[in-house]
Amino acid sequence: MASTKQTASTELPNGPGAAALLAAGIGCATMGVFTLLAEASKGINTLFSFYAPTGALSGVSTLTIVVWLVAWFALHRAWAVREVAMARVSIAAFVLLLIGFALTFPPFMELLLGK
Repeated sequence: MASTKQTASTELPNGPGAAALLAAGIGCATMGVFTLLAEASKGINTLFSFYAPTGALSGVSTLTIVVWLVAWFALHRAWAVREVAMARVSIAAFVLLLIGFALTFPPFMELLLGK
């Protein structure tokens, strides 16, 4: 009597992982944009100052975390059971990471602000 093994498919969709990766990129770019805005405008700098000893950094980091979490939640809900093009998501996340890095890099920020 021969025994036949049946294996259930245990592959999981890559959507949740892609959502986390893209949300991280969105968070990085958001940090860069918020940092640039805080440096560019005295009014926005004051608006971002949630805690006086740290200045605008307190608001920039807090609001960046909020944007990152909202993006992660929304993308995860949208892609929870989907297969997505991981290469495209990875490229987009990397580009967003570079944007975030560039906008928080003082020489590049000063160049954009004309200082």
